[in-house]
Amino acid sequence: MIDLTKIQYRVVVIDENGTQYNIKEYVSGLGWEENENEIAVRTTFTAKNSETAQGKLSSLIKPGCLVGIFATDSSGHDEEVARGFVTDWNPTLQNSGDDLKCTAYDELYRLQKSQDNRFYSSGTGTQSIVTGLFDDFEIPTDGYSGPNAVHGKLKYNSSYVSDIIRDVLDDVKKKGYGTYLVRSIKGYADVVMRGSNEDVYVFKVDNTKSVSTSISTADLVTRVRVLGQADDDGKSSVEATLNGLTEYGIRQRIYVRGSDESLEDAKTAAQEILDNDGKITQELTLTAPDVPYIKKGDLVYVMEGTADDYFYVKGIRHDCESYSMTMELEKAETETIRTGSDSNSGESDSREYNVGDIVNFHGGTHYVSSYDDATGYNARAGQARITIKNGSGGAHPWHLIHVDDDSNVYGWVDDGTFD
Repeated sequence: MIDLTKIQYRVVVIDENGTQYNIKEYVSGLGWEENENEIAVRTTFTAKNSETAQGKLSSLIKPGCLVGIFATDSSGHDEEVARGFVTDWNPTLQNSGDDLKCTAYDELYRLQKSQDNRFYSSGTGTQSIVTGLFDDFEIPTDGYSGPNAVHGKLKYNSSYVSDIIRDVLDDVKKKGYGTYLVRSIKGYADVVMRGSNEDVYVFKVDNTKSVSTSISTADLVTRVRVLGQADDDGKSSVEATLNGLTEYGIRQRIYVRGSDESLEDAKTAAQEILDNDGKITQELTLTAPDVPYIKKGDLVYVMEGTADDYFYVKGIRHDCESYSMTMELEKAETETIRTGSDSNSGESDSREYNVGDIVNFHGGTHYVSSYDDATGYNARAGQARITIKNGSGGAHPWHLIHVDDDSNVYGWVDDGTFD
C-alpha cells in the first residue's frame, strides 16, 4: 500500500545526446492527461527560463525534445508515468519573470495528426492491421498484446490513423472479443485490454475529495434491426430484430450486414450495440489525491454513496501542483468474451474446458460464490486450475484456484476470463 502524501515527481529533459537533466525545481503547473477520444498522452508545464549549468533553460528545452515524468512513492519505487515530445514551445517575457510554457505528446500523437488511405481485404487480422500502421509511422513497439480477430473488408479514405485503429478495435468489440485500447508505455506502443491492470485501487469517502454521479437514459438504444444488402431497387430486407429495454419505448438502431459478413456475425455485432448502448448509463466524475500509476482504461473500485461498484477510467487528468487527479468513470459491465480466432474462417475457438484443466486467467474479479449477487474481489492474472465447472447454473460458472505465485485467484469467475 502506498502513502499518497509522500508521492514526489521528477521532470526530466533528454537532449539530443541522450543526456538527462532533472528540471523539477524550475517547473510549475505540471500535469498530464489522457482524454476519452484521444490516444496520445498530453503533458503540460511552465518552466522558469533560468540560467543553468547548460545555459538558459530555453536552450535545453526545445521543440521536439523528449520530456519524461517520474513518480516516487513511499516504498521508494521510482517509475516513469508519462512522457512526451515538446510540440508547443512558448517563451513569455514579462516584468515578473521569464517563463517557458510547454505542451508535449507521446509517440501516438503522430497517429492522431496523420491521415492515410487504407484498404484491407476480407480476412485480414487485427494484429496485421495495427502493427502495420505502427511500422509505417515508425511507432516503436515491443511485442503485441492485443486481439487478433478476423475482419471483413475495410476501406478508409483520408482517415486519421488513430481513427482507423479505433474503428478496427471497435469492430473487435462488436465481434465479441472484448474492449481494447492503444497505449504507449515508456516509449513503446501496444494494444491492451481494458481493465487488465493488476492493481485495482479502491476509493472510499476518506480518500476521495468529490464525486459527481450521472445516471441517464438519453442515449438508450432499445432495438437493433439487421438489414441485408440492398437489391437493385434499393430495398433491404429485415434479417433479424434484437430487442433490449423496450419498456423505455422503441429507440431503434439499424445495422447493415456487410456483403461478406455472415448473418451470425451481423447478429453478434447488433447484440454488441445493445450491450454497449442498450443499458442505462452510470458515469462518475471523481477527484481524489493523485495516484500517478492510474491510466485510461484501468479498472478501479468506488465505495462512495450509491456508487459501490467497479468502474473503468474513461479519461484522467493528473495535477502535480495540487497532488490530485480527476477521473471520468463509467460503470464496468460484465462482458462475455470470445476466445481465440481462426485466421481462415473467422470462427471463434470452440475449445471446451473441463475440471482439472490448467488455464491462463486474465485477471479481474473472482467471487465468493457463483450467484449473481456474490461479493467479488480483484485477482491477479496467472495460471490456474479449473476445480468446479458449473455450466450455465450460475452467473459466475467457473471455480479457479491459482497454481503459481503470479496469480491469487481462488474463487468463482466469469466466462471469457481465461483461455
